[in-house]
Amino acid sequence: MLRPHATLAALCLALPAGAAGAGADTTNPLDAERWETRPIVVVVPQDSDPLLVKVRAALKETAAREAFRERDMALFTVVGGEGRRNGEPLGPGRTAAMLRALQLDARGPATFVLVGKDGGVKMREEGAGVDLQAVFDEIDRMPMRQQQQQQ
Repeated sequence: MLRPHATLAALCLALPAGAAGAGADTTNPLDAERWETRPIVVVVPQDSDPLLVKVRAALKETAAREAFRERDMALFTVVGGEGRRNGEPLGPGRTAAMLRALQLDARGPATFVLVGKDGGVKMREEGAGVDLQAVFDEIDRMPMRQQQQQQ
């Protein structure tokens, strides 16, 4: 009969290399979006931040929601350090990787970032001054979007 510490050691030896303690995914979630979506990333210190309130309110409007979908967009939010993609949790490691890649701080300032399908930052604004119609207009000027509209 194995003793408890021997059982733990045996389990650790049976795991593939690197599996022990590998519960934290630290990949940048924006990498998976490349060539698929145009992510917008909203980073705010708290849920009541005017930037987040403004973006959420705009996306409740039918026309903005349809424009968002039509342009293959995804909404990433980081509120007080907690990341989400379209409302689904990212986890701390993936959130940190995304913030590092965009050189953003979860503590602020409130920042809005538009990432193109190619993975490049197309627009970055601090504060609540972002206008989603201006974001849609910027996307419509992008070569990939113009090709999509011609098809």
